[in-house]
Amino acid sequence: MKIAVITGGSSGIGKSAAIQLGQRGVAVILTYRGQQAGAEAAMNEIEAAGGSALALKLDVSRVSEFAGFVEQIKDLLQTRWQQSQFDYLVNNAGMGGGMPFTEISEDYYDQIFNTNFKGPFFLTQALLPLLRDGGQIINVSSNATQLATPGFSAYGASKAALSCATRYLAKELSPRGIRVNAVSPGPVVTNLADGAFAKHPEYIEPLAAQTALGRIGQPDDVGRLIAALLSEDCRWVTAQDIQVSGGYLL
Repeated sequence: MKIAVITGGSSGIGKSAAIQLGQRGVAVILTYRGQQAGAEAAMNEIEAAGGSALALKLDVSRVSEFAGFVEQIKDLLQTRWQQSQFDYLVNNAGMGGGMPFTEISEDYYDQIFNTNFKGPFFLTQALLPLLRDGGQIINVSSNATQLATPGFSAYGASKAALSCATRYLAKELSPRGIRVNAVSPGPVVTNLADGAFAKHPEYIEPLAAQTALGRIGQPDDVGRLIAALLSEDCRWVTAQDIQVSGGYLL
């Protein structure tokens, strides 16, 4: 049985990826920070369809938690699936939100980078001994790395760092046959930025008007791509940052 670890799996893209993989027979360990109910809902949906899933609490911005998290993963792999390694890591947990450059504080900067780059970087390092040779890593970046939308300098830079690291890891981990790719969504209806779209639905129509396919993204648009990338159909793809935006600002 293949096993995936997905961070930020309680809602949005991470939840979709977990469900899509569960439907394909992949066992899933998904993490959540504050939305335990959402994580359990995703876990229950996977198991109700005949899959296997577990939910663990993790704040990816706190590197000090990673050693304990790794021990939890070791124990669960053995007790739940009688395995010592897993196959896929999806670094999805992230933080969004805009702020004018002139107003960005050091604390805000640290929060953005600790969540979007430092956390995934060192979590990957911590979990690497448990990742099977021939396994795969997917980093969820953003097409903000290719744009210059005012107010998103810190967010875009943090995701650009993640996209850049993707290529380095693809090179350094290639002797173990590990593939590393990134996916970069455009606007997607998720809880990112404290549920901005739910609070401000008026944002949706202007963004859809700037998207070639005429709407903004849904979590499944990205979750399905993640599941596809992890399949054997994409076994010759590595070191790529794949735009998945429906042609936003094309």
